[in-house]
Amino acid sequence: MTTASADVLILGAGSAGCVLANRLSADPSRRVVVLEAGGRVTDPDMRRPELWPFIQHREYDWDYLTVPQPRLAGRQLSWARGRGLGGSSLLHANAHMRGCRADFDRWVAATGDERWSWDELLPRFKAMESFSGGADEVHGADGPLSVLLPGPDLVSPLVQDYLAGAVSLGIPRIPDHNGGEMLGATPNSLTLRNGERMTVADAYLDPVMDRPNLAVLTGVVVERLRISRGRVVGAAVIVGGERMDISADTVILSAGSIADPLLLMRSGVGDPDVLEAAGVATVVESRGVGKNLHDHLLGAGNLYRAAKPVPPTRLNLSESMCYQSAKGLGETAGPVDVVVGCVVAPSASESFEPGVGLGEGFTLLFGVTNPTSRGELRISGPSVDDAPLIDPNYLDTEHDRSMFRLALERARAIAGTEAMAGWRAEEVLPGQGVRTEAEVDAFIARAAITHHHPVGTLRMGADDEAPVTPDLAFRGIDGLHVVDASVIPSITAGPVHAPVLAIAETFTASYA
Repeated sequence: MTTASADVLILGAGSAGCVLANRLSADPSRRVVVLEAGGRVTDPDMRRPELWPFIQHREYDWDYLTVPQPRLAGRQLSWARGRGLGGSSLLHANAHMRGCRADFDRWVAATGDERWSWDELLPRFKAMESFSGGADEVHGADGPLSVLLPGPDLVSPLVQDYLAGAVSLGIPRIPDHNGGEMLGATPNSLTLRNGERMTVADAYLDPVMDRPNLAVLTGVVVERLRISRGRVVGAAVIVGGERMDISADTVILSAGSIADPLLLMRSGVGDPDVLEAAGVATVVESRGVGKNLHDHLLGAGNLYRAAKPVPPTRLNLSESMCYQSAKGLGETAGPVDVVVGCVVAPSASESFEPGVGLGEGFTLLFGVTNPTSRGELRISGPSVDDAPLIDPNYLDTEHDRSMFRLALERARAIAGTEAMAGWRAEEVLPGQGVRTEAEVDAFIARAAITHHHPVGTLRMGADDEAPVTPDLAFRGIDGLHVVDASVIPSITAGPVHAPVLAIAETFTASYA
């Protein structure tokens, strides 16, 4: 057994972990150690934004699997999570969407803390980005992360007509998704640099890897936290087959919404009933660990055979997400209820074989932006090799089911506009025969896929039942913090990657 020590020990070099490593090691007197289970990813396919759906299940994907979902026809969904420097920014679709004011109003309501409001987070969002359109009142131009708002020269002609179709229905055309209100139609902002995927490791970690006070260790298995007298004192890990103890004054969990609660449970922190069932003795009772699990679902999809060849994407296949209110298509402010996205390719779940090839069709994805269904994550045993039990409890509430029906209705409405007439030959999925509520629900159960946004398993809140405090300290264990998507109390309307970076930026700004 060997030992090592740090002032700050960061567990996970994913999106949040890379931000933490950069910002916290900026103080040369602070010894920062980062542990990552994966390594440096050199797969050239990873750099190509249009290949993001096809690089899942490779060695840099944790490739989790949910338990069977009753409301999804008993299907188990694959959950891609990044394993390597940069975390899930290695695998995601590069969409950069902050969320809207109403999303963060809910965070303030949950925490009682204005630092999680839109107005307080805006400087963090601006500081992280180098926006292609330059700096203005809502965008920054000098940050580490490249954010591209594609112009007509890059946006597919199919997507341009899709946007025109949305506007013809009364949906407002907005500049981008990142101005505080998301209701409307616009191309997606993307984290691309020179046409290639830009990971958070590219942006935040690689430029500071030579700092003498920063050590990034890859290929590390973290078995458990070391807790003594109510305080975290480090972690027990395996490096190259050798067990090590790493001591630290502060430990920060940033391994994500799945890995964080699993580690805590293996360490004896969680719901005693769950721990006992898995053969783990309780060290610290925290019944909220692993609860509040939720995610975005998308219907894949409202698929059409094209009336003419669909040109290849010059971006990432999924070029535009149109966010809408259940109140009406013309709403411009407030909560977002449903989303319709245009994919420049045929897209379907594993349940279907639509027989439409690349260049022969297009898809309108559709989904629910603020799901109310909540699930749970558990360990099945005490070892890191014991498979987790992931139950997102999809479509448990009537709210989610009714909003999903509405989302499909809105997708069909956009596809049926005159602006889309030149592209629309035949609705392949769900097909014109699927019209009744029962038929639509049966289709959704087979068509729904994850949008890859699991959050909330260590929610922050002002209440004592929340595992994490509003300042991201873990309740009941001194010296332990959580900084990643697991602390999100309620999901934002769009992809959660930009909010995760803002969470990390906010934490480091006040860290002493």
